Amino acid sequence: MKACLLCEAILPALPTWQALIGIDEQKIICESCSKSFERADSIDKTTDLSSVTSLYAYNEAMQSYLHQFKFLQDIALAAVFKKELQTILKHQKNIVPIPVHPEKRMTRTFGQVEALLDYAKIPYLNLLEKLDQTAMGEKTRQERLRTKPLFQLKPNIQIKHETYTLIDDIYTTGTTLNHAAKVLRKAGAKHVEAVTLIRA
Repeated sequence: MKACLLCEAILPALPTWQALIGIDEQKIICESCSKSFERADSIDKTTDLSSVTSLYAYNEAMQSYLHQFKFLQDIALAAVFKKELQTILKHQKNIVPIPVHPEKRMTRTFGQVEALLDYAKIPYLNLLEKLDQTAMGEKTRQERLRTKPLFQLKPNIQIKHETYTLIDDIYTTGTTLNHAAKVLRKAGAKHVEAVTLIRA
């Protein structure tokens, strides 16, 4: 018997013809937890981004999910939203995850955005390096305005005159995404869009 990865409730094992031939994807969270996430489907626009599409609102259930996923290092939770990410990104090219700072990656043991894409089997380009390990949510508005560049291109990266899609887990002030978009645009990107799992 499998248990929900979030609340540990036992998941019902209902036989299906898909399961019999091995193409049925097993549920990893229960129906109750799944329904607790609130869709946002919001679209924003910034100076540096053609659009920012966010899938879910930052409600209590999502806060709990993000805490368990990122800070308790429960990487299996990267699979929870793989179908939603596959759907919204199925026609996108040049997908670029927002990276974590190398020191934070060592502490956390994985990059959360890359994990989301890996579990969804979505190919992506590792083009950026994070220069500042402080989270934007920990800074005041004045500190964010004075922030030095947060990203740089990795060595020997060539950016095409095409559209690039940044992926991040959460969109709050927009500072992180805008900094990343500036780097890509300066290097020659035609347009930069963004997709985030959450809109805070």
